[in-house]
Amino acid sequence: MARRHPSITVTKKRSQKAVDLSVNIGILKLANPVMVASGTFGGAFDNILDVDKLGAVIIKTVTLHPRKGNPPPRIVETPSGLVNSIGLENKGLDAFVKDELPRLSKYKTKLIISISGKNADEYIAIVEKLNNYDRIDALELNISCPNVSGGMDYGTNPELTESVVNAVKNISRFFVIAKLTPNVTDITKIASAAINGGADAISLINTIKALPVDWRKSSPRLGGITGGLSGPAIKTVALRFVWEVASRFNIPIIGIGGIADANDVLEFMCVGASAVQVGTANFVDCTVTEKILNELPLLLAKEGITDINSVIRSFKVKFDGSQCH
Repeated sequence: MARRHPSITVTKKRSQKAVDLSVNIGILKLANPVMVASGTFGGAFDNILDVDKLGAVIIKTVTLHPRKGNPPPRIVETPSGLVNSIGLENKGLDAFVKDELPRLSKYKTKLIISISGKNADEYIAIVEKLNNYDRIDALELNISCPNVSGGMDYGTNPELTESVVNAVKNISRFFVIAKLTPNVTDITKIASAAINGGADAISLINTIKALPVDWRKSSPRLGGITGGLSGPAIKTVALRFVWEVASRFNIPIIGIGGIADANDVLEFMCVGASAVQVGTANFVDCTVTEKILNELPLLLAKEGITDINSVIRSFKVKFDGSQCH
């Protein structure tokens, strides 16, 4: 039997505990907090990503009737993001349930359907039809799109917000998420209205209304004139909105805005989000969500954290209005 060298100490390597990434958004149980945001995920991703590894998929917004969308150009790149003016282009509800839903229903991850309407009656009509499909896990009400005429009317008016959320909640079989706009003076008033209407969770934030300009032509760079700014440029703004709502209300929040890596995810969770949506970063790297999911447990383990839920709402400062400048 070989003798050990006296200068060498043999120690047993301590086994590292697995990091638990599972989270709850109300009654929705997700394997992890990483989702893809509405409008940034399409059928081609099936061939690139293992979609079932995601916490949830949120599909491009569906409207009752087909929409052609806004005139081109529809997307303008900025130094730190994108401004888009798509205009909710889609084939309408009937085509969605016939052509898209069967494919999406094969996903094993949570499936969230984003919907939008010109008025409460359209939201109700959409929900009544979707109620017939068991595979759907939740609805996200897009009451905050800045790229369509009247798109933000519901999301900027507390009374309208409460009424449309309530109308949907009264008939929906599904978990209801209200997606709110940052284009307001006081987000807590809109959040309060959504909660009063019965929202089960809130998504924060949609894009920020913006105007890309071509000074040489003295004209807008988008066919729709204005559009919605997204990407890294809006991350700290989105963090502020999540923090304000989380400080005031005990409702699950989904953070959105400039998320591109694991650190971004944990920043949103720290200030109050239970989960996040990755949007613009998908256009830069269509495998970014997979990379984030690989990074998250490593980053948490490095800090000695074994349960990601311990990060949620761990931010030490609460918003009370006095922090406004």
